[in-house]
Amino acid sequence: MTKQALILFAHGARAASWAAPFERLRELTQARTPGVRVSLAFLELMTPQLPALVAELTADGVTQITVVPVFLGQGGHVLRDLPLMIDQLRVDHPQVGIDVVEAAGENAAVLNALADYCVASLSAQAAPD
Repeated sequence: MTKQALILFAHGARAASWAAPFERLRELTQARTPGVRVSLAFLELMTPQLPALVAELTADGVTQITVVPVFLGQGGHVLRDLPLMIDQLRVDHPQVGIDVVEAAGENAAVLNALADYCVASLSAQAAPD
């Protein structure tokens, strides 16, 4: 039986409060996928970082990991840093399938949800006549 995990991969920041929306996203995602372990990993400045989390999941018997870059755009971290990390993780953990999907901000459904929010902000801020 395949034991799956979903990793929401974010940049990280010095301020702990920065991670709060990502924690909420993790909780919402976990609630929708009770049979899959959903975790957060960070590129830098916060823990766990991706290599440590993949090692932990592998030790727990996970055999299939999907990484979701929770970035708005495909900048250098997503285009260069992440592929190098994933290549190394595949070498370090050959028994685990590791897939990476597009950055969240590159997905049409995510962009449409953000556009809906932006448009709704117009009416939320409209002053009464």
